[in-house]
Amino acid sequence: METLMRIKELHTRFHTQDGTVNAVNGISYTMQAGEVLGVVGESGCGKSVHALSILRLIQIPPGEIDAREVWFNGKDLLKLNDKEIRQVRGREIAMVFQDPMSSLNPVYTVGFQISEALMLHKGMNKTQARERALELLNLVGIPEASKRLDNYPHQFSGGMRQRAMIAMALSCEPKLLIADEPTTALDVTIQAQIIELVMRLQEELGMAVMWITHDLGIMAEMAQNINVMYAGFIIERGNVHEIYHQTRHPYTLGLLGSLPRIDEAPGTKLISIPGLPPDLIGLPVGCPFYARCAFRVERCLSERPQLEEAGSPGHTVACWRWKEIDAEALRKAAGGAQ
Repeated sequence: METLMRIKELHTRFHTQDGTVNAVNGISYTMQAGEVLGVVGESGCGKSVHALSILRLIQIPPGEIDAREVWFNGKDLLKLNDKEIRQVRGREIAMVFQDPMSSLNPVYTVGFQISEALMLHKGMNKTQARERALELLNLVGIPEASKRLDNYPHQFSGGMRQRAMIAMALSCEPKLLIADEPTTALDVTIQAQIIELVMRLQEELGMAVMWITHDLGIMAEMAQNINVMYAGFIIERGNVHEIYHQTRHPYTLGLLGSLPRIDEAPGTKLISIPGLPPDLIGLPVGCPFYARCAFRVERCLSERPQLEEAGSPGHTVACWRWKEIDAEALRKAAGGAQ
């Protein structure tokens, strides 16, 4: 497959009065055209910041973006000037944010906001843009779309607002859609509808999708590959089958163990991860997961593991003891700690 995006050693920092917050810490990976990539991890692990860094939507200062390369579709995004990066945003890479109410402008109609992107990036006139906006609202399943074009965001329900945001993101037929926890504020039924919608459109349009979430359960059916992030690092990466069935990092095992499963025996306890993530101002010298890990040894305190291949091509993990770790070992360790 054709490589669409390649990131090498991406760092994002925020300089504050209390010190430098190391939000993203030298992550590297590639995405293929048409790939569905899941980026998972708990709140504050750098998932959203890394996506905003790709689009250079981090305010500088206090933010700082540094990387050897953020290559996308033939160009290094960090080397583009302001005008050039604005041509990429929306046209080649589109983003759907977590809260559609704060992402849509409350004083403009939904139809106008979709049309604006079409006039800016596609050179359409008002009539053409309005007709295309209507097609897009129909595409994402807005009922009575022709009547909804002139509605304001507050006249849409939460699920409809998120559909409108997806319509806006798809308006210029981007090569990559970044969905930043787009279903977090929605009820379970609407979540399922939004997920089904994005996956159907991904297949129809052939675009790549980066889905950012803290919910590994969602990723099981959606993603082809998964990046697991912790404290600004990618600590495990692989295809969906390997991440779920040949898990090698204690943190990933903890995330999977915290999910209820219908195939487990009644009374099986969910695994919880003790403690809190490290302070990103004063990152530890060794493994960032050391303080919460049931498998830690002295080496983990003084040496930070780098991603290495974990048994099969494309499956990498940053853990000194990955060869000894499996789900049963984690359960025993968790049981002994209680």
